[in-house]
Amino acid sequence: MRHFTNVHDLGDLQSALKEAFEIKADKYKYSELGKNKTLIMVFFNSSLRTRLSTQKAAMNLGMNVMVLDVNAGAWKLETERGVIMDSDKTEHLLEAIPVMGNYCDIIGVRSFARFENKEDDYNEKILNQFIQYSNRPVVSMEAATRHPLQSFADLITIEEFKKKKRPKVVMTWAPHPKALPQAVPNSFAEWMNQTDYEFVITHPEGYELDPKFTGNARIEYDQDKAFEGADFIYAKNWAAYSGNNYGKILSKDLSWTVDTRKMELTDNAYFMHCLPVRRNMIVTDDVIESEQSLVIQEAANREISAQVVLKKIIESL
Repeated sequence: MRHFTNVHDLGDLQSALKEAFEIKADKYKYSELGKNKTLIMVFFNSSLRTRLSTQKAAMNLGMNVMVLDVNAGAWKLETERGVIMDSDKTEHLLEAIPVMGNYCDIIGVRSFARFENKEDDYNEKILNQFIQYSNRPVVSMEAATRHPLQSFADLITIEEFKKKKRPKVVMTWAPHPKALPQAVPNSFAEWMNQTDYEFVITHPEGYELDPKFTGNARIEYDQDKAFEGADFIYAKNWAAYSGNNYGKILSKDLSWTVDTRKMELTDNAYFMHCLPVRRNMIVTDDVIESEQSLVIQEAANREISAQVVLKKIIESL
């Protein structure tokens, strides 16, 4: 595997899951694999789980790790070609990227959608510049349109806790005070469509995602109906995708908050969320604190998903 930006890069999912559970049983089994190899993690946006889990995964493999927060302690980077650099941006990404490549074996990049230009976001302008100019394998630690390390961890978690061969998995939109990217829901949908699960997406009208990600999922505008008989509820907010509403908040309707009444419509479903979560907007306290909440287990599996990905890339160097 050269780069990791989406589910298709991983290859056969069942083989990847088998590898994930092998690593989970012994995180240090391949502790010599990354000896004298270096990972640079570049953050254009804030991070807690992604930063800690990916760094820990690399350390488990014996790698050296360097972390660059572009917004603190680095030159401000220009990302556009043809710009007269007479403002506060001192260095261009096209020089910075190959320089970083000289110092490492693998680069991890985290860069959210900016909601300034839909075409730039959905063409993954920043991530693809790293792939093109670094001359190194690149791992997406969340990009404008996908968050594959999170989705892989989500899949691992569902496989761990499912009680039937083909569970019903429901991804539900929930309200949030800020406009959030579509990366997590896009990615979750893309990964679920690679399984044989029954997959349903529920959201208010106007929050339709890009069909290339939702694929064959059943779209349900009635949240209660979507929840009926579900085995897993995955809650996430996202801003509007379609047309002139791209990046906008169309609703903060608290009736979409995941609460106990809604969870009672399910088949004793597990609750999932990628974190961080706005309590009593996305989900009520009682649901996220219940025995059916898997948010901590999901976060723990972020280390496992990152370790599988890094292992596969190191083995291909």
